Amino acid sequence: MKPVHDALSPHGAMGKTIIGWSEYVDFPDWSISGILAKVDTGARTSALHVEDLEVLPGDQVRFHVVTRSKGDGKWVEVTAPIVKWGRVRSSTGHFTLRCFVRTPIRIGPVFKEIELSLVSRERMLYRMLLGRQALAKDFLVDVSKRRALGPRSKRKKLRKRNKSR
Repeated sequence: MKPVHDALSPHGAMGKTIIGWSEYVDFPDWSISGILAKVDTGARTSALHVEDLEVLPGDQVRFHVVTRSKGDGKWVEVTAPIVKWGRVRSSTGHFTLRCFVRTPIRIGPVFKEIELSLVSRERMLYRMLLGRQALAKDFLVDVSKRRALGPRSKRKKLRKRNKSR
């Protein structure tokens, strides 16, 4: 039997990138990098933890993306066009009305535009959830691996290391 992918290669069948059950995600248009996301093939849509969600005139929304949950709780203010409002069923089975936006993301070597809902995930361990629609056509998920594409960028690690001295 022929293996689906070479264990040393980050690419699987049909040139898809192999990712683990959690990966770091960058939002280049929002100047945000290193958000740890949980990959959830059971979820259709992706969700991002935001605070201070405010609907603006002209079908725009303003919100704060929390980039660090420990310590000072660094955040970035973002304004984006609203794509739609939709009902989403949470993991607890309850439906909520959520605002959806579109933005380019980078996961490892892959850049793509995705749609994501803006929600409070304050009580969740992961501030972002990557659903099937964001994963489609580009990724294969290896559930035995966590952060298969590696750690955050070296720049982040250096900043972190220097801060603790």
